[in-house]
This record gives sequence, structure tokens and C-alpha cells, in this order.
Amino acid sequence: MESSTQWGLPTPTPADGSQSPPEPRPLGAPFGPPPREERSGLKRKLVAIGAAIVALLAKLKSVLIFLPKLKLLTTAGTMFVSFAAYMLIWGWQFAAGFVVLLLVHEMGHVIQLRREGIKASAPMFIPFLGAVISARSLGDNALAEARVGLAGPILGSIGSAACILIWHATGNDLFRALAFIGFFLNLFNLLPVVPLDGGRAMAAMAPWMWFVGFAAMIPLLFVFANPIFLLILLLAAMETWKRWKLRKAGGAEQEAYYKVKPLDRALVAVVYLSLIALLVVGMNATNLPRSIP
Repeated sequence: MESSTQWGLPTPTPADGSQSPPEPRPLGAPFGPPPREERSGLKRKLVAIGAAIVALLAKLKSVLIFLPKLKLLTTAGTMFVSFAAYMLIWGWQFAAGFVVLLLVHEMGHVIQLRREGIKASAPMFIPFLGAVISARSLGDNALAEARVGLAGPILGSIGSAACILIWHATGNDLFRALAFIGFFLNLFNLLPVVPLDGGRAMAAMAPWMWFVGFAAMIPLLFVFANPIFLLILLLAAMETWKRWKLRKAGGAEQEAYYKVKPLDRALVAVVYLSLIALLVVGMNATNLPRSIP
């Protein structure tokens, strides 16, 4: 017969039936409850670990608070990448001005989206393709979409016109060239095809113009002959077909979306055509003829 000690080890029972006193626990034994000194040391370690966890959670909270600022870092980072890419072609001064003009254009969309009550992201720059913003929608109806679409070229044109004032004040042709490229950029965006800004305006004016705009872009592909323009043309083809299918499918939602009052449609047309005329005049005024030696 065996009995157990307080440490959980079996000890033999003497023949006379008396219990032998338990042997002391060997030093460094890997079993049994630790001595009081070890228990107090373990307690201090647990307290230290708990304090470290609390400190880590506090830092994590700080990181979560900082997360909205990461969007700003994303914008700044993509701006720098685009600046570096353009700098290889045009030099740092023109590249910096061009990136700022892109930012001004995109901020026009951001401002109008927020006026429509729609949360918009900060602009993200894509080298040689411009910049983009993301939002859950472009408005509750085609008129709101047109306002959002035209806001970019409106503010972008103002930014380009500011370059003219700097050019006249300084006599530096760099700002004349920036004004020209800014006017051209905004004029190009007014082509009546989605996803360009002109296509957004056509949603409220005449959606059938999407096909006219797409057809007009095809010969431009051969004029410019670069893969970037081909990519824009492919995106335009997919977006145009998608939008037209949805519109032809009909339904109360689609009908309500494209229902625009005649007066509102006329105002969009006036703003759209006026912008085109002013941008053409601006390009003509800032055109810098090349001197051929």
C-alpha cells in the first residue's frame, strides 16, 4: 500500500504502519508549488507583463488615432512618386508645377463631392495617368454627377489661369508653359465620354453623347499613338457599355437618376460649352511657339 506526500510523490509505508516524515523538497525540483519567495517573484513578473500590455494598448490607441493621417501620407507619397516620374522628362520645376495643377483639379471634385454630402478620399496620384479619388457615388442623380464632374475642370482652369498671372508678374516662361498644359489637361477631360469629366456632364445633358465622344477618341489614338491613351480608350469602352446597359435596362431607379429638369440641363450645357471656349482661348494665349533652328 502506498500513500502520497504533499508534493504528490508516493512514499513507502513502514512495516509498523507509522508514517515517515516527508522528505524535504530537493533544490531545483521541477514539480510542486513554488516557495513563497518564488511566488512573490512570479507575481512581480505578472505585474510587469500586465503593465507592458497596458502600455502597448495605449500605443495602439495612438496608432488608431493616427490612421486618418495615413491617407494624407498616401497622397503625399503618390505625389512624390509622380513628381519623380515627371521630373525625369521635364525637370523638377515643371514637374512640381504640373503635379500641383493635377492636385488643384482633383480637389475640385473632392470639394463638390463633400458639398453633395458624399465622403471622398484624398487624391491618389498615378504617374502618367493623372490622379484619382474614390467615393461611394458621384451623387444622387445625373445632375449631381454633372456638378461633380465639372467642378474639377472649373477649379483646374482657375489654377491654370493663376499661372498666367505669375507669368506676367515674373516674366518666367515656365509659368506660361504650365498654364498651357493646365488648360490642355482640363480641356482633354471635357471629352464627352465616361469616365472623363465631360462624360459626367453628359449624364445630365445627353447620355447618347457618350458614343459620340468614344468615336471621337478613336482617331486620337492614332494621333498620340501611346499605350496610355489606349488604356484610357479601353476604360472608356467598358464604362460606356456598362452605363448604357444599365440605362437601357430601365426601372424606376434608373429613370429617377437621369431625370433632369430642362433648365438644369441647359445650365449644365452653358457651363460645359463655356469652359471649352475659355480653355481654347487660354491655350491660344499661352501657346509658346517652338523656334526651329
